[in-house]
Amino acid sequence: MEVILLEKVANLGGLGDKVSVKSGFGRNFLIPQGKAVFASAENVRRFEERRAELEQQAADRLAAAEARKAQIEGLADGVSIARKAGDEGRLFGSVGTGDIAHACSEAGVEVNKAEIRLPDGPFRVAGEYAVTLHLHTDVDAALKVIVVGEE
Repeated sequence: MEVILLEKVANLGGLGDKVSVKSGFGRNFLIPQGKAVFASAENVRRFEERRAELEQQAADRLAAAEARKAQIEGLADGVSIARKAGDEGRLFGSVGTGDIAHACSEAGVEVNKAEIRLPDGPFRVAGEYAVTLHLHTDVDAALKVIVVGEE
């Protein structure tokens, strides 16, 4: 299935690229999410008419993501989350993406929990962790999360 990308999609292409994808990926993800349109002659013509508008929207989203990255990296001390813990620092429970997003919003920076990347899963031990926030396909921010165990 041939589609025209309306925004940059990781590992696929950028705005305006005509790419071939599997039918299910195009029908079930790209087109309903508004990330692509079917590559018919009519859609190609419409896309070329709207290209400048779409490029401006993409530039605005990138600028907004860069501004949020600066806010997040402005939290030099990171965010601190307190949880009940045992003697050796093991938490009774865990600290996940929702907890980190809530701590960021309390610090004055709005972060969606879907933007937080925890490749090793939630934190189960008190300590300092480096967390990556995926704000845009081209913008990743680093955040220091301090999990404090309390008796």
